[in-house]
Amino acid sequence: MFDSGMGGLTVLRALARRLPYAHYRYLGDTARLPYGTKSPATVRRYAERAAEALTRTPLDALVVACNTASAYALPALKSQLHPLPVFGVIEPGAERVATSASGVGRDPVVLVLATEATVREGAYERALLARLPGARVFARPAPLLVALAESGDSSRPIADAILADALTIAPGASLTHVLLGCTHFPLFAAAIESFAGSLLPLDVRVVDSAATTADAVARALSGSDSASAPTASGSPSFEFLVTDDPQRFTRLGERFLGRLPAAVALVDL
Repeated sequence: MFDSGMGGLTVLRALARRLPYAHYRYLGDTARLPYGTKSPATVRRYAERAAEALTRTPLDALVVACNTASAYALPALKSQLHPLPVFGVIEPGAERVATSASGVGRDPVVLVLATEATVREGAYERALLARLPGARVFARPAPLLVALAESGDSSRPIADAILADALTIAPGASLTHVLLGCTHFPLFAAAIESFAGSLLPLDVRVVDSAATTADAVARALSGSDSASAPTASGSPSFEFLVTDDPQRFTRLGERFLGRLPAAVALVDL
């Protein structure tokens, strides 16, 4: 799997719980982050180079663990790499909202928190409205959350101030779901949920695109319809590749992965 930096480690963390017997090769394009402020053509070029580097050795699947790259580059990568299974992070999140919405009892009102590029491209809106034509979808860029996560500083006063601004939408729109449309944002899931009853309705549902992607990949590779339990026991193994500053990736990556990324190698794309 690849990401522009460390956010994709939240997908890796979730997937390693679902498929604990697998070997994982992770590429963080830390020299070029963030992707969220780049043009579509640039993101596609970066994504194709990352995919090329990862597919030089045999793979069973490729995960585009970046919302911006999923929005701009996923169709091209699927075409270029066919028949290799290629997964993005947008469709699984939209599918989870659609499944969850069946129990809401009214047309869902969804807030998507994402990068500037993902919001601009409108991929989540299309994916959600294709499944939920009656939904109201608000998309808000939250670049400061990305910077906060990457800096290693998620102190509550700063995070709460940024979140309070990001969670404020049109008056009278009672949210049913908040969709975390950036793989950095699971770090702030608990903080977002703490706003229930003040800025957010008490019953708002927070959907983590990292966890939903892991579920989708695990189901496809294991042939199981289960979205919860791991499919086998074992211990995962990892390779970590970065395009800049392995020491920083190792130091901050533990916050995203839940364990210290070991043996991080520097590569040139």
